[in-house]
Amino acid sequence: MSENSQPESLYAAREPIFPRRVYGTFRTLKWWIMAITLGIYYLTPWIRWDRGPNLPDQAVLVDLAHRRFFFFMIEIWPHEFYFVAGLLIMAGLGLFLFTSAAGRVWCGYACPQTVWTDLFILVERWIEGDRNARIRLHRQNWNGEKIRKRLIKWTTWFLIGLATGGAWIFYFTDAPTLLHDLMTLNANPIAYTTMFILTATTFAFGGFAREQMCIYACPWPRIQAAMMDEDTITIGYRDWRGEPRGKQGGTTDEGVAHGDCIDCKACVNVCPMGIDIRNGQQLACITCGLCIDACNDIMDKIGKPHGLIGYLALTDETLERQNLPPKPVIKHILRPRTILYTTLWSAIGIGLVVALFLRTEIDVNVTPVRNPTFVTLSDGSIRNSYDLRLRNKHGEDRYFHISLSSDQVLRIMIEGTDELRVLVPANETLDQRVHVVAAAGSDAATSDRTDLRLWIEDLGGTDRVSKDTIFNGKAQ
Repeated sequence: MSENSQPESLYAAREPIFPRRVYGTFRTLKWWIMAITLGIYYLTPWIRWDRGPNLPDQAVLVDLAHRRFFFFMIEIWPHEFYFVAGLLIMAGLGLFLFTSAAGRVWCGYACPQTVWTDLFILVERWIEGDRNARIRLHRQNWNGEKIRKRLIKWTTWFLIGLATGGAWIFYFTDAPTLLHDLMTLNANPIAYTTMFILTATTFAFGGFAREQMCIYACPWPRIQAAMMDEDTITIGYRDWRGEPRGKQGGTTDEGVAHGDCIDCKACVNVCPMGIDIRNGQQLACITCGLCIDACNDIMDKIGKPHGLIGYLALTDETLERQNLPPKPVIKHILRPRTILYTTLWSAIGIGLVVALFLRTEIDVNVTPVRNPTFVTLSDGSIRNSYDLRLRNKHGEDRYFHISLSSDQVLRIMIEGTDELRVLVPANETLDQRVHVVAAAGSDAATSDRTDLRLWIEDLGGTDRVSKDTIFNGKAQ
């Protein structure tokens, strides 16, 4: 290399991808999934659910101010975060299950990046035209037409991003109230900041980054390889049927008849990732199925059967090359790996449901006071103190009755009242100190430690819970 020559760049500039419109089974499926998922995302914060006068009426709400999560009739408190952790584990196992069975179906159909990119491309096609028109507009110099179309497109993208950021923050506070505050510029600055960040990221990721997010930013294309094996159903090109490519009825220079592939590149032109599936499985392939629709359309036009590009497994490829029928789909799905994932997923789900229905509407934490461990009263009796945190999960104030049980004779008192009950406000926690006393000379007073159980009963319902603790005496 000469002294004046420049080193070769290791960075390749992005080549914009302009997918062509396609019709077919998988494109229709993607439209339906996009409509359903976006509908759920945008509309859910506006669904109302009556929980009574002291609770929010938003069906799905992450109430950070009161540290609670509401999902229709279910209410999750901070100490019940294991429910959220369980759902996250189920989501991960579900992703492993679907990937091991059918490849990157999540990426191709339901991933937010895919869904919003599909929406942005749809807007782009409405404003700038289909593939050839968009390519011409991209290559032409800036003029009035290009500026006008780009401004309309970018404005529409921005409004979609704004709706996306707005919908997200509506999950964290009452949606109608927040919307009014946003419109009157009275909302918390955090709300505006969050909206701005989500609007900007949606605008950039869905409008410009697109396939680069899947290839470079997302770790799942690398991880998913460990979830797949030779029985995983994914998209492939049947080269034993399509090669050599060329005009139908023609032959190669060696006299070999052309295969079914006429090298029309329809599969390439519709791919949102810009790849050629005929080159085999690639990191960028999200298995969205659009190449299947495009190829099947061409096969109809030239009178050839569908399936030149389709979903198949490596084991099917081996069989089809030998002119043998592929294995039934059910055998690809029901195999040890998928059965294991399904079993784990189901076990966690059943466990969460059981835990949800077995939980009580009251909760208590008991903390013995250790400074001092015990107090000797004027009559020689021994007193231990305990701090109770009582949580009332009901939508109304409830009286909680406090009692104890033990093998020894002990007496309980509630600080600040002569009664053995306390009033806990609706959906609140109450810190209450109680004292347990052992008479002078009793076994509990002279023993180092005595087991006891504190009972808390909801006087307005049927719930009753207990906590085990220790009574410390004055050992002789």
